[in-house]
Amino acid sequence: MRKSIFKRVFVSVIASALLLTGCSSGQSSTESKKDEKVSFKNVPERFAKGEGAKIKVIRKIGGDDHTAQYLAGAKEEGEALGFQVDTYTANGDTAKFHDAIAQALQEDYDGYIISHGDDAATVNDVQKLVDAGKSVVTFDSISDLSKIDGVTLTSQDDEALATLAFDKLIEEQKGEAAIAYLWVDGFPPMVRRNAVYQEKLKENPGIKEVERFGVASADTSVQTQNAVAAMLNKYPKGKLDAIFATWDAFAIGAARAIKEAGRDEVKIYGIDVSNADLQEIQAKGSSWSYTAAVDPKLIGAVNMRILAKKLAGEETPQTYDLEASLISQEQIQASKEAVNMANLSGIVEGWGVSTEFEEEWMKVLKDHYKK
Repeated sequence: MRKSIFKRVFVSVIASALLLTGCSSGQSSTESKKDEKVSFKNVPERFAKGEGAKIKVIRKIGGDDHTAQYLAGAKEEGEALGFQVDTYTANGDTAKFHDAIAQALQEDYDGYIISHGDDAATVNDVQKLVDAGKSVVTFDSISDLSKIDGVTLTSQDDEALATLAFDKLIEEQKGEAAIAYLWVDGFPPMVRRNAVYQEKLKENPGIKEVERFGVASADTSVQTQNAVAAMLNKYPKGKLDAIFATWDAFAIGAARAIKEAGRDEVKIYGIDVSNADLQEIQAKGSSWSYTAAVDPKLIGAVNMRILAKKLAGEETPQTYDLEASLISQEQIQASKEAVNMANLSGIVEGWGVSTEFEEEWMKVLKDHYKK
C-alpha cells in the first residue's frame, strides 16, 4: 500500500515537474523574445521594441538597370534594418507617379523615399506627406522641395559627375574637338550637368558642339541609337570626334550606333553606369572611353539610412550629395573576368562602399535581423 502511494506521489511529482518545466521553458522563450526586443543597446526608442517601420519607395523613371539597382539598394538596406519596404516605379508616367504618392499616403506607411519628382506637383505631394506626420527623403528631385521643413534632398554630385567626364574628353581630345551633346532638359540632375557643360565650353573654345540630341522615354537608348546613326552619316570621319552623353541611356544607344557604323574613332564620355553599360564598355572595339558614376544601389541604401534616422528622431541634413567616381574603359577591359555591378568594387577604389549615415544602432538592428 505504501509502495503504491509512493508510486502515485512520485508520478504526480514528475508530471508536475514536467508541466512546470514546459510552462517555464515556454514562458522563458516568450519572455526571451520580449527581452530580446527591448534589449537593443543604444537603439533609438522608436525601434527598441523591434517593431520596425513600413516604408514606400516611389520612383518616377524606370525600365532601366539604374532604377532596378537603386530600388534593390533601398529595399535591401531597409529589410536589413527590420523594415517592410515596398517599391513602385511609374516608368516615366507623370500621372501614375503622382497617383502612387497619393495612394501611398492612404496606406499608412511610416516613411517615404521619392525619386525623380521633377515638377511643382511633387512639392504639393510631399507637403501632404509631411503634413500627415510622415518622414520623407527625396532623390534627384525638384529643388523647391528644400522649402519643406524636415525633407532631405539627396542627389548624385552632378557637378562632379559632369566635370569628371567632360574633363577627360578635353584631356584626351587635347582641347580641340567637334562633339555631339546628348542631353535632355527638364530633370534636376540634367540641369545641373548642363550648367557644368556650358561653363566648360566657355573655358575651352576649342571644343565645338556640332550636334545635340535628347529625349527621355521608355526607349531612350533606341531613339538615341537612331539619332546618332543619322549624325554619323552627316559627319564623316574627321568631322565628329567625340560624344558627351549626360545619361547612360544616351551613351549605350550611341555606342551601338558607332559600333554598327564602324566609327570607333568617335569616343564616348558618359555619366552613370549599369550592368548593360559595363557589358558595352568591355566589349572589343567599344568606343565608350569613360563614364562618371555613383553606385545606384548605394544611393538607395544611403537614402534608406537617412530615412531611418528621421524615423528615429535624429538630425538629418537638408541636402546630401553622393560622391562620384570615374570609371575608365582601360580599367574594365584589363579585368580577367567579366565586370558587373557586383564586382566593380574590386576594380574601382571605393566603389559601392560608404558608411555615411550608418549609425552604430543600425548595425545592432542589422545583426539582430540577420539571425
